[in-house]
Amino acid sequence: MRRRRLPGPAAALLLWTLGVLDGAAAQKCDEVLATPLPYSAFSASSVVSSDYGAGYAKLNRRGGAGGWVPLNSDRYQWLQIDLKARKQITAIATQGRYSSSDWTKQYRFLYSDTGSNWRAYCQDGNIWTFAANRNSDRSVRHDLQYSIVARFLRFIPMDWSEEGRIGLRVEVYGCSYWSDVISFDGQGVISYRFRAKKMKILKDLISLKFKTTKGDGVLLHGEGQQGDYLTLELKRAKLLLQINLGSNQYGSILGHTAVSSGSLLDDDHWHSVVIERYRRNVNFTLDQHTQSFRTNGEFDHLDLDYEISFGGIVSSSKPSSAGGDHFVGCMEEIFYNGNNITNLVRRKKTDTSSFRNLTFSCAESRTFPVFFNATSFLLLTGRTDFDTMSVSLMFRTWNPNGLLLFTPLLYGGVEVSLTEGKVTVHIYVTQKQNTRVDISSGSGLNDGQWHSVHLLALESFAMLTINGDETSSVRATIPIQIHTGGSYYFGGKNKMDQTTLSPTQRSFQGCMQLIHVDDQLVDLQAVEQGAPGTFENIGLNMCAIIDRCVPNHCEHGGRCSQTWDTFSCACEGTGYTGATCHTPVHEQSCEAYKHLGKTSDMYWIDPDGSGPLEPFKVNCNMTEEKVWTTVANDLLAQSPVGSGEDLEMPNSTWISSVLSSLLLQLNTITSSAEHCEQHVAYGCRMSRLLNTPEGSPYTWWVGRGNEKHFYWGGSGPGVQKCACGIERNCTDPKYFCNCDADQRQWREDSGVLMYKDHLPVSHMVVGDTSRPGSEAKLTVGPLRCQGDRDYWNTASFNTPASYLHFPTFQGETSADISFYFKTSSTYGVFLENLGSSDFIRLELKSPTAVSFSFDVGNGPVELTVRSPTPLNNDKWHKVEAERNIKEAVLQLDRRYREVRLAPPQGHTRLQLYSQLFVGAASGQRGFLGCVRSLKMNGVTLDLEERARVTPGVKPGCSGHCSSYGVHCQNGGKCVEKYNGYSCDCSLTAFDGPFCTEDVGGYFETGTLVRYDLMSDSGSLSLKEDKGLLGPLTTEANLTQEELTFSFSTSNAPSVLVYISSRTQDYLAVVLRTLQIRYNLGGLREPFTISQDTRNMANGQPHNVNISRQDRIIQLQLDHYPSISYSLPESSDTEFNLVKTIFLGKVFETGQIDPVIIEKYNTPGFVGCLSRVQFNRVAPLKAALRSGISSTASVQGVLVESNCGASPLTIPPMSAAYDPWHPESDTASNAIDGLNRNSAIIGGVIAVVIFIVLCTLVFLVRHMFRHKGSYHTNEAKGAESADCADAAIIVNDPAFSETIDESKKEWFI
Repeated sequence: MRRRRLPGPAAALLLWTLGVLDGAAAQKCDEVLATPLPYSAFSASSVVSSDYGAGYAKLNRRGGAGGWVPLNSDRYQWLQIDLKARKQITAIATQGRYSSSDWTKQYRFLYSDTGSNWRAYCQDGNIWTFAANRNSDRSVRHDLQYSIVARFLRFIPMDWSEEGRIGLRVEVYGCSYWSDVISFDGQGVISYRFRAKKMKILKDLISLKFKTTKGDGVLLHGEGQQGDYLTLELKRAKLLLQINLGSNQYGSILGHTAVSSGSLLDDDHWHSVVIERYRRNVNFTLDQHTQSFRTNGEFDHLDLDYEISFGGIVSSSKPSSAGGDHFVGCMEEIFYNGNNITNLVRRKKTDTSSFRNLTFSCAESRTFPVFFNATSFLLLTGRTDFDTMSVSLMFRTWNPNGLLLFTPLLYGGVEVSLTEGKVTVHIYVTQKQNTRVDISSGSGLNDGQWHSVHLLALESFAMLTINGDETSSVRATIPIQIHTGGSYYFGGKNKMDQTTLSPTQRSFQGCMQLIHVDDQLVDLQAVEQGAPGTFENIGLNMCAIIDRCVPNHCEHGGRCSQTWDTFSCACEGTGYTGATCHTPVHEQSCEAYKHLGKTSDMYWIDPDGSGPLEPFKVNCNMTEEKVWTTVANDLLAQSPVGSGEDLEMPNSTWISSVLSSLLLQLNTITSSAEHCEQHVAYGCRMSRLLNTPEGSPYTWWVGRGNEKHFYWGGSGPGVQKCACGIERNCTDPKYFCNCDADQRQWREDSGVLMYKDHLPVSHMVVGDTSRPGSEAKLTVGPLRCQGDRDYWNTASFNTPASYLHFPTFQGETSADISFYFKTSSTYGVFLENLGSSDFIRLELKSPTAVSFSFDVGNGPVELTVRSPTPLNNDKWHKVEAERNIKEAVLQLDRRYREVRLAPPQGHTRLQLYSQLFVGAASGQRGFLGCVRSLKMNGVTLDLEERARVTPGVKPGCSGHCSSYGVHCQNGGKCVEKYNGYSCDCSLTAFDGPFCTEDVGGYFETGTLVRYDLMSDSGSLSLKEDKGLLGPLTTEANLTQEELTFSFSTSNAPSVLVYISSRTQDYLAVVLRTLQIRYNLGGLREPFTISQDTRNMANGQPHNVNISRQDRIIQLQLDHYPSISYSLPESSDTEFNLVKTIFLGKVFETGQIDPVIIEKYNTPGFVGCLSRVQFNRVAPLKAALRSGISSTASVQGVLVESNCGASPLTIPPMSAAYDPWHPESDTASNAIDGLNRNSAIIGGVIAVVIFIVLCTLVFLVRHMFRHKGSYHTNEAKGAESADCADAAIIVNDPAFSETIDESKKEWFI
């Protein structure tokens, strides 16, 4: 079961846990523990003499001969400390013998509660070997990666001074530890009763420690009558957590969630478990390894009844009660949501009646395991020349092959081996003739579990029994009488033994225990102390088996297999490759496939690369300039909708349109895409859709983030309408959807959903299909997305000291980095992240070499890949680097590659602390050039966003354009070419090599230009993708827009520009005196801005620039300063569903502002228009350029002309003399400056008349000026309007015909 990280919920759980856990954990646990102990607390395998005794092995002490020295310097020596009680150990330190040549260079560290069944300290997946001393006096301290709890400690020297012998002084650091321990006998169960009969629990914190020799048993269990449950149990020595907070209310997802952790947990050592839950977010921790996951289903509370039990399941009639073995072993520190259960048991505050004998101590293990490696053997003795051979043992291993036992006979020999996971017995017969009898049994016995083997040979037959199953024992006839030889080799054979027979297997790696020879249990502790028997390179009284597949380092569902020394990953069918199945096989998007030279087809894509999301198949359409990615859903077109039941909406049907497993992948696509859309259609017969105009919707859809939406295709967020309601052409005008008319004929509401942050459509809830005669058919089209912003996310570094910084890179055990670069520089650092000693760095080492260097604690490692051609050729090159616990890989341009294997033992975790620096490093020359599509562990770093606020770094890639891009004017885009650059004017209203040439046209009487931004079906018109204009926008609802144009005319009144919508929103610029009219809804009358102090219809060219950001409108005319206006608070701020741009005249269906029609639309604009641009659309340019696919059309005579609309060179006026400035007090003197000479020539009489007229103008203006305010005369009849948008129309009696004939086209 694949698990994904949930950084947010996991962090919240961690903070909450830290607040709940006992405050003592925050205290420093670093007390000196060994030095205060008496001499008798120290013991050793041997000593040279009493002056070198173990009791003198205290750090910085000079007693005796100054430390412990064993009799022999070999790997069988040990120094043991009895701390007299269990302590928490956090650090250890060593010294050599005082002022001598005796010291220890390396050692291993063992610990135990009882002085037997030792456990080796492990780190980074291996039995850890600590680096110690290089002289006799300097101490070396190691802080443990994780604290341990133990009473007995052992130091095992592994290497020592070449000049002397093993010498050792030690210290142990930690603190006191105490807890109540409860022994479970397999019968008793602790039952903790709740104060309330039923508990509805939002968050849980459960912790306990356990140890056992049994592989199965229930540790805790709780359940409720509604089916909720929580169970923690051992199964085959693995820990299984099962939780159910309730099933999905629609039945599509069940609430059951099961997560497994750990293995080999029947080792009779303490293991710590912590379960943290907050709502559906769970952290499951076993021995410092945490898995974070979300439970299935949709509920947040765990509903439990009566009690929670520990050690087994109390018999119950509850629906989810299940069987399970009771736990056998010990538990301590049992905490349930702040309650100390072990303490309550000791105080008899809980029910323990099921225990036969409740004890608060843990019985010592009776087993004495033996640990074998590839060079080990154990020789035991038995009866000689006896006619019966009986040998049994238990073993556990990961290796499929190995020697368990070899014993010579007087006339042959017997070998018991593990061969391909099964036990094989070879009986060699040398009497008279050489023959061999083979017996085999079992399979898959190299699974790390304990398995028993019993071989009995007597008289003329042999019997092999595996795991005590006598019913499946294998028998074989042997041609000789058995005569035992008395020597039994376990785990290997002494090389000095020169017997003629040799076993087929040479060694065994694993553990054995409970060895019986001649039906007698061998006392291995006595063998250790000198009893008959010989051994070499074995670990007595310990089993240091390690499960290298737990935690599983094979990512993305890779299958882990292991031997004693290593593990391997099978990645077939996962979509990933590499030593740990980390590297994605597939590209991140259709855009990436296109630039690999692929054509339109079905492709597997992996949007998050090496991240947790699985790859999936999409259709890539590469026939246009921008690639379309299409993902089909599971719902067939025109799918009939039957009646169903929804808990939130009775008599409704829940319909899933996409696989829930793909939702996260689809969210990744929509996040990185530039534009997304999805078509929906609802066919109906007596089945209402949105229940307009005022009812609660019967049908709604669920989109991204599991959010509900109540608008339909062709409409937009916040508008509870269908497409026909926006266009006002529904079958019944009283409703905003065709289906809401509830008619017996089949109707349909369809359209395109285009707000990509809400997509994809994951579910539909249809709520009006249960009435007699109600029928509905639902269509949810495929998700279509265009563009990949992550693929082109680029930053250019312009100085050697420039860099971008990001949060610390998290890649402890597995890290991958990929990016594109281009440069003309010879060297530089691409990126770097530092730790205290660890680091990771990628750099351009030379014009032909890229290097990847890192250090995880084993010393610096550097991989270098060289290219046969220069890399500083200002072309894009791809770098891919990966490091995991198995290997490191560096690849350049998908062809040149170097691989470096990790050392078999050493540090594996990359510990970084500084910020990640991209483009430069500490004290080194930074990178000069461009970096694109930087991904780290599947996450794309937003270089462009960070570059916008960082000096020396620019978003996008600068090459030739960094020097010459300023020549591309008027919004023209500089395009890099290999040997130069060009200016792309397609998104401007200009032409020419530098986007400076005006595009304009002369309008005859009655001429108009129409440009459709939205098609009749309600979808945005994006036909211009390959043309000059590019797409308008990814959304049809605007909160900001910019309109610029130039005009010259001598005729007024006229319509200059009119921008309509599918609602009653519009923007109009009309000329009698220049007036801007905004109607965004919420107002009785349009918001108007009038500039009536000057004649604009004077035949001279004028420039107009109107921009809006939410409520703020900026207006600039010609060269004068910009003036700011503000929409009233009651006005909406969204220009909804922008539809069409008209130039020169309005010819539109539906309702239009009657003022526009009656006062400005006839006879139409006569004159020149040029430089017309609305956001990214240039409608006049589209109409005048033939051969370009666009939605522009011309009616009447339009002749291309630049209209003489070049920018004026008159310097700007100050506000004091600006006649258009609303606060000017000199308006009376601001008569048209162009006529001043005529006024002077008119003489004194004209001057007098001029002054009188100016005074009148001043008075009139003072009385009527409104500074851009809107009229608020209450419109009679507005209260009867269908909506606020129609209030103006309802109030105007001259517009009654327009309402009645709203479907007619207006062309006057």
